[in-house]
Amino acid sequence: MSLWTESLLVLLVLTNLWLLGGSRLANAIAAVAAQGILLAVLPLLLGLEAPTWRLALQAGLNVCLKGIVFPLLLLRAVRSVGARREVEPFVGYSLSLLIGVALVGVSLYLGSRLPALASGRSTLLVPATLFTALTGLFTIIARKSAIVQALGYLAMENGISSFGMALVESEPFLVEMGIFLDAFMAVFVMGITIYHINREFDHIDSDQLASLKD
Repeated sequence: MSLWTESLLVLLVLTNLWLLGGSRLANAIAAVAAQGILLAVLPLLLGLEAPTWRLALQAGLNVCLKGIVFPLLLLRAVRSVGARREVEPFVGYSLSLLIGVALVGVSLYLGSRLPALASGRSTLLVPATLFTALTGLFTIIARKSAIVQALGYLAMENGISSFGMALVESEPFLVEMGIFLDAFMAVFVMGITIYHINREFDHIDSDQLASLKD
């Protein structure tokens, strides 16, 4: 079981590098969708102290919302604005990958400095989930496209929610459902915002909004 868990966490790290290194919006959406599916399996592999039906429900919601619904909403937003790739981000893609590698090192260091994990957890769990949250935060800051920034928010939420699995034996069910609801509403509002930004200004680069005048 530990081998499967560590393999999943390595794949999670690779999805973050995929998100950082690609300019095509469809690929970025696919990377975050893959994260959602991987994180759906993670609680099952960790063997959290929770009823089987609860773990199955959590996994099902992760797959449905983060692996299917959210990506489809964002793909629809991409088609509606006619954008295929992001052009001229604040930080280039090669440099973003180098920063991503540096963030992996930072995450490994911070993971070694945090308190002991809950029993039976992989030592890679904290670094991988912390790297996911940092990748999401960096994506929000380093990209101009509102769609990619929305993906960065989802990646950061993925990292934060899965980070809790490393330090606790169980999490209140209502808290988990609240996280899903918050993420769903955020993506829904982001999709509407992206559509209206493109309709009014013929672009989805959030940096250009700073130049608006009364």
